[in-house]
Amino acid sequence: MTNNSRAPDPGPDPDSTPGTDRDAAADRTPPTPAAPPADPTRGTASDAAPAVHARALTVVRGRRTVLDALSFDVAPGTVTGLLGPSGSGKSTLIRAVVGTQAKVTGTLDVLGHPAGAPPLRSRVGYVTQDPSVYTDLTARQNLDYYAAVLGIPRRDRPAAVDRALTDVDLTDHADDLAGNLSGGQRSRVSLAVALLGTPELLVLDEPTVGLDPVLRRDLWHLFHRLAARGTTLLISSHVMDEADRCEQLLLVREGTLLAAGSPDALRARTGTRTVEDAFLALVETARPASAPHTGEAPA
Repeated sequence: MTNNSRAPDPGPDPDSTPGTDRDAAADRTPPTPAAPPADPTRGTASDAAPAVHARALTVVRGRRTVLDALSFDVAPGTVTGLLGPSGSGKSTLIRAVVGTQAKVTGTLDVLGHPAGAPPLRSRVGYVTQDPSVYTDLTARQNLDYYAAVLGIPRRDRPAAVDRALTDVDLTDHADDLAGNLSGGQRSRVSLAVALLGTPELLVLDEPTVGLDPVLRRDLWHLFHRLAARGTTLLISSHVMDEADRCEQLLLVREGTLLAAGSPDALRARTGTRTVEDAFLALVETARPASAPHTGEAPA
C-alpha cells in the first residue's frame, strides 16, 4: 500500500542534496495508454478477481460501530463511487482499504493481499481529502521528492514527473511554488503524487470537494482515462450528482451498505429517476429494520 499523499516529512531528499537533483535530466518513455474498451461491462470485469473484496468488514471504535459488516467487491479497471452523506463511514472505509485504519475485523483483501500488506505499497495510491505538499517547493520539486521516496530510479524521474503533471493538467504551473497555487491546484499536485507510481488501485477521498465545475469535470475525465488504462479507482463523495460519472456505486449510510450496483441498476431497483432519489428510497426501505448507528466522526 502506498500512501502517496501522506503528510510531508521535512526530512531531506532521500538520495540527493536538497535543491541539486530535483531537476535531473533523463528520460523515461511513459506508458502508452491502452485504447478504452468498447464497453467496460460488469460481465467482463467479473471474470477477473476483484480489486477489493470485503466480507463482514467491521470497524468498532469504543462503543461506536463505524462500519457494520460490509460485504462488497470492486471490479478491476472500473470507476467505483463510494457515496453517502458526511459521517456515514466513507473515510473510515477508505482508510481500511489502504491499510491505515485500526481495529478492522472481517475480510478485506486488496489486489489479492490483505489490506495494508507490504506487497501493496507500490501498487496502491491514496489521495486524502486535504492536499499534503511542501508549500516551499514547486509542484515539480514536490513530485521529484516523492518519486525518490517511491524508489523511482533517478534517470526515470523527470519523465515520470512530467507524465503526472500532464495527467493533472499542471504543466503550466509546474515551476510555481505550491504555496502560491490555489487550493484546487494543490489538490491536483497531491493527485499527481499518487499517479507517480502508476498504481493499480487509486483510492481518492472526496477529491472534488471545493473544486469549480470545470475542474470537477476535467478530473472525472481523467479518472475514466485512468480506468481505460486498467487502473481501478475507488472514489468517495457526498455529492450525489457525481453518481452518474461512476460505473459502479457503493451507497453507505450510518456505517451500513444500503446497496451496490450501477447507477442504472439502482434506479431500476427503486423505480426512481435519479441516484439521489434511489438513495432516499433505500434509506426509507431500510429504516424499519435498521438498528441505530452513530456513524463516524467527521474526518
